[in-house]
Amino acid sequence: MKFSLISKIRLCSSAKHLQQLHGFLLTTGLHHDNLLICKFIEACSRTGLSDYGYSVFKHKPRPCIYLYNTMIKSLSSLHSSAQDAICVFNNIRASGLSSDSYSFPFALKAATWLLDVNVGNQIHGQVIKSGFVTEIHTAIATVKMYSAGGWVEDARQVFDEMSSSNDVALWNAMAAGYAGARDMDHAMQLFENMPERNVISWTTMISGYVHVNQPNKAIEIFLRMRAEDVKLDEVALLAALSACADLGMLELGYWIHEFIDEHNLYKSVPLHNALIDMYVKSGNIRRALEVFESMEHKNVVTWTTMITGLAFHGLGREALGMFSRMEISGARPNDITFIGVLSACSHVGFVELGHSYFESMSSKYGVVPKIQHYGCMVDLLGRAGCLDEAEDLVKKMPFHTNAALWGSLLAAARLHGNYVLAAKALGCLSVLEPDNSGNYSLLSNTYAGLGRWNEARLVRKTMRSSSVKKLPGGSSIEVNNAVFNFVAGYVSYPDGKRIYEALWGINRQYLHAPCKSEINLWKWRDQH
Repeated sequence: MKFSLISKIRLCSSAKHLQQLHGFLLTTGLHHDNLLICKFIEACSRTGLSDYGYSVFKHKPRPCIYLYNTMIKSLSSLHSSAQDAICVFNNIRASGLSSDSYSFPFALKAATWLLDVNVGNQIHGQVIKSGFVTEIHTAIATVKMYSAGGWVEDARQVFDEMSSSNDVALWNAMAAGYAGARDMDHAMQLFENMPERNVISWTTMISGYVHVNQPNKAIEIFLRMRAEDVKLDEVALLAALSACADLGMLELGYWIHEFIDEHNLYKSVPLHNALIDMYVKSGNIRRALEVFESMEHKNVVTWTTMITGLAFHGLGREALGMFSRMEISGARPNDITFIGVLSACSHVGFVELGHSYFESMSSKYGVVPKIQHYGCMVDLLGRAGCLDEAEDLVKKMPFHTNAALWGSLLAAARLHGNYVLAAKALGCLSVLEPDNSGNYSLLSNTYAGLGRWNEARLVRKTMRSSSVKKLPGGSSIEVNNAVFNFVAGYVSYPDGKRIYEALWGINRQYLHAPCKSEINLWKWRDQH
């Protein structure tokens, strides 16, 4: 009968089934059986009813260590119940029992959820006293706990004590600890020395480089992963798409899109959201819209990415039309959605509509405006020529002003020839961003546009005397899954000789007289 009941417990898939089964256990006296209660708690956890399982556990007199471990495992699976898991773990010793190799990993996982290194340190102390230091699952959980709390050196010490272990999960945990601490040098060193790698090893490195804003490195690892025929999973694809978006790598982005379709990953909403983001940032708004329209299920990220993408490309009316579709669909916008909406209003000059959306954020959707939303409103008012209203909004907003706000005012002042406001904005920006040459250039151009040449020269002179250097222009190009960056005035590029020889040939073919670019080529040839 017991084994029959265990089979029925495993088949439970709803609260109603669990309640009926619990009633049967109570009326038959089987609720005293530790094994059946363990299986019941596991079923509760599996169906998202850990609280119900915990209430059953608390009414169980004299639980065995297996039941304690089952309960701790269930509670440690969620952040919301991690503190309860620690309480159950502490009750093990109070009941006269001893924690075992199953107790510690689950308790350490709960401490990781809580980001409480003090609690984790106490559990680690018990691990040492109990002689489970070399137990692999406990060691992995300890490394993760210390890493999550920011104590990476302690995590490394635990890892080094297990140096004879070739367990890939342990090595992955340590690499993830370094990546989470933004220490990709040590993470890469560990990765290269791994006795064995799995897909998690690779995705840890790709995601880590994306996290520290080194997309080129992320793509390099992704291409190595492909070359070694490692099976690509969703996490790797998401991280690679994020790197492609940062670099504008359409060629590799197209390949990933084809891979997603070929391997029937088209139902993954996060992957398609990442595709939309990649196409938007890489300049192909048409393909972004194609992906969007092909999606059967859309979430708030889907709608928001498309709205902000359209606004970013200057398609304000289309972005506002997309927002109307979002409202009709029943999806609830968030604070990022409204940044896209307000930016769209700015692009098309819809001042009144922008005001309406700004007000409805909190009144209709309960979204409290942040400084970014005020920045969008300042940009909207500034572009429309409402400079006094824009400046007044900056003064009245419930935040300290930042460089972005004063930068918007400076750009608006330049657009409408208001040198008084431009000078005031630069005064604030010179404190907030003393090394930003663009601010000085904007004010100088404002004076020049009004024919006030003396003031324009004075601004340039102030810029030079303050040792503010104008940043050189730059561009990039993707060739064979690699991005090459070019900076004005810099000539020592890889394959530079071949590049300049090609340019030399173009100039000689199409130009009759030497122009500035040809003279520069002569100078380069003399230098090299």
